[in-house]
Amino acid sequence: MAALLLSVQGLISSQAQDPSTPVQRPRRVWPAQTQEPGDVLRIDTDLVAVDVTVADRQGAPVRNLRKEDFKLYADGIEQPVSFFQVERRTGPPRPLALVFALDISGSMTAEEMGRLRNALQAFSTRIADQQAVYAVMAFGMNVKMLQKFTSDPTALDRTFEKLAREPNGLSTHTYDAVDDAIRLVVRHAPRTRDRRWMKRAVLVVTDGFPVGDTVSPQTVIERANAANVSVYVVTLPSYSRIMTASTQAPLPTPLDVSGLADLTGGRSDAAEVHFRSHRP
Repeated sequence: MAALLLSVQGLISSQAQDPSTPVQRPRRVWPAQTQEPGDVLRIDTDLVAVDVTVADRQGAPVRNLRKEDFKLYADGIEQPVSFFQVERRTGPPRPLALVFALDISGSMTAEEMGRLRNALQAFSTRIADQQAVYAVMAFGMNVKMLQKFTSDPTALDRTFEKLAREPNGLSTHTYDAVDDAIRLVVRHAPRTRDRRWMKRAVLVVTDGFPVGDTVSPQTVIERANAANVSVYVVTLPSYSRIMTASTQAPLPTPLDVSGLADLTGGRSDAAEVHFRSHRP
């Protein structure tokens, strides 16, 4: 499939106010006790899961590693490794809590909406046996909840079939959508499944033009890392139309420049105009 399936497969198998700046929503990772309950985002950070893959110089996996073989640092200070678990490639994939954040703004073409629905439906077929829960949000001028967390692939199919573009949408609140997705994961996604830590992720599918957000990229990145949520971004082809030649690599999008994916342990891909088989 296209970069959409590439990104999802990768995350399954693998974190004084200036008046001139926009006013942000009153959301902080560690909120003050005086905040209203509806604006509070409480995050338990006693344990933070860190995914590690170890390979030798030839790219082969290094086996039989122990907790004592690792040292973990935060801001130059060594941190204790309280829990150590080996995820074997031949075993079942790590349980997953995933929020789809889907761009339905006016800048999305009808062709892209069709590709988006087809790719998402193909993905739901692939993960029918995956230990996971999924939720779906759509964003344009506003952020909408389309599907609460579910482990039923048919519920995802029904949600994807109903995706509709906002023809008159004048803004694309991408960072707001990711911010809301992080809050959804923190409040409603399970932390473990069968005594295994669940991987937390947000998959953003967009044309690459965030406009009108009320929360900054830096704030979203901070909240994602505090909640142990990795953000994956798939940029659809309309952004690449500004390239001078089709043979050039896709230009970096505003989302790429912000570091939203890279700084949260995720990845960013540019979807190709033609879908093709591709394995990560």
